[in-house]
Amino acid sequence: MSHTAQAEQSLQAASLTRAQAEDLLIHEAELLDSLQLDDWLKLFTPDGVYWMPLDDTEAMGVNAAIMYDTTLRREERVHHLLHNEFPAQSPRSRTMHVISNVRVKPQENGFLVVSNQVIYEMRSGDYKQVGIGDIRPIIATVEHSYRASGQDFLIERKKVLLLNHDGWLGNMTFLL
Repeated sequence: MSHTAQAEQSLQAASLTRAQAEDLLIHEAELLDSLQLDDWLKLFTPDGVYWMPLDDTEAMGVNAAIMYDTTLRREERVHHLLHNEFPAQSPRSRTMHVISNVRVKPQENGFLVVSNQVIYEMRSGDYKQVGIGDIRPIIATVEHSYRASGQDFLIERKKVLLLNHDGWLGNMTFLL
C-alpha cells in the first residue's frame, strides 16, 4: 500500500467530533492564557503556519499580513515574549479566551475547525501608561486546520480573522 493510500486510510479511520474539537480549542486557549507558550508550540505540525491576514480575500502568503508565522517565526515570537522585556509588553498582557460556535468540516488531509472567539486582553500598570488597566475585547473568527498525527491532531494552519482587521488594532504583541 502506498504512503498516500495509508495516509488516506488513517484519516478515514480518524474522526473529529465537535466536542473533541472544542477540547482542542480550549486546551490551546488555556496554554495561551497561562503563558505556557513552549507547550503551545508543540500543538503545531512541523510545517504549521499561524496567520492573521489583513485581507481575507487574498491567499496565504500573497499580501502583507498582521502576522504570518512559520515554525521558526513562532519560536522566535515565543522566545521574545517569554525571555525578553520590551515596552510593548511591560507589563505583560493577560488574556482570557472565550470560544463559541465551533464547527467541524472534513478536509482532504484532516479537519477544518471554525470558531468564533472573543479574546479579552488587559495590561496592568500605573496611571502613566495610556490604556493600562483597560480590558480590551478582540473579536475574531478563527480557523484551525488540523492534521491527524498518530492519536493526536496537530495544527497545520491557524488563521485568525479579526472583526476589525481594517481598523485600529493597538498593541498586538501577544498571541491570540
